[in-house]
Amino acid sequence: MQFTTPVTIAPSTWQIDPCERMLFVGSCFADNIGKRFKEEKFRAMVNPFGVMYNPVSVLHTVKRLSDAGQLPFSTDQPGTAVFTLGTNHVYRLIATGEIVDNCQKRPQKLFHEEQLTVSQCADALSEAIRLIRSSFPKTRFLLTVSPIRYRKYGYHGSQLSKATLLLAVDQVIKTFDDPSVAYFPSYEIVNDELRDYRFYQQDMLHPSEQAVSYIYERLSEAFFSPATLHFLEQWHPIRKALEHRPFNPQSAEYQQFLRKAQEDYKVLKNKYHFEE
Repeated sequence: MQFTTPVTIAPSTWQIDPCERMLFVGSCFADNIGKRFKEEKFRAMVNPFGVMYNPVSVLHTVKRLSDAGQLPFSTDQPGTAVFTLGTNHVYRLIATGEIVDNCQKRPQKLFHEEQLTVSQCADALSEAIRLIRSSFPKTRFLLTVSPIRYRKYGYHGSQLSKATLLLAVDQVIKTFDDPSVAYFPSYEIVNDELRDYRFYQQDMLHPSEQAVSYIYERLSEAFFSPATLHFLEQWHPIRKALEHRPFNPQSAEYQQFLRKAQEDYKVLKNKYHFEE
C-alpha cells in the first residue's frame, strides 16, 4: 500500500561533480539548499547580495557579479548555476522607475508594487543565462520554484504567482531546448510528496529542515555524478568526526581521534582541492 504520491525525476543527462563551482541565487529556499552544498564542500556562492525573490532581481545579481568579474565559474571546467524563484511580485521605485531588490525599510509610498508577466519573467531568466554563458559557456543551469507560499498575497494570489513562475520556467526550457538548462521540481515535491504539516516549520509556510534535507536528497539522486557520491562517502565520516563534541576534550583518546580526523581531512583536501 502506498501513502505518498512520489514525483518522478528522470536522471539528468549532465551531472554535478565533486567540489564543483556553483552559484545559488534566489529566494530564502536557495539559501537553504545552497548551504547544504557548501557543507558538502562544493565551491558554492550563495546569494552574495542577499535574497532575491523575483526573476528580475536574480538577473540583477548576475549582472553585478559579471560587471565586477566575480562570477564563480571557470572557463575550462563545467559549473552549475541554480536559480530559485519565489514570486513574480516586484517593487518599483517611483522616483526612478527601477525595480529594486530590497526596499531597505523605506516608506511604502516610495514604491509601486506590480506583477511581472510570464514573458517578463522568462526574459529576465534568459538574459541571466546568456550573460553567464557569454563568459563561461560550460555552465549548466538548474531552474526551480520555491515551495514557500506567500501569505501576504493571499493563498490564491500566491498560487497565481507560482503559476506565473512555473510557466516562465517552462518557456525558458523550451526556448533554449538544451539539456543543460533544466528544471528541478522543488515546488512539486513539497506540495505533492510532502503533503503533511510535519514537513513545515512552525509558521506552516516554510519547509522544515527534514523537508529541505529530502529535497537535497532527491536532487542528489538525479544530478550527482558517481564521483561526487564517492567523494561524499569519504567526506561524511570525516565531517562527523570533526564536528564531534566529546565529554572530555583533553583526554588522550580524544586527541588521538581528532588527529586521525584532521589527517584524513588533509588527505581528502589535497586530493580534491576543496575550499575551507
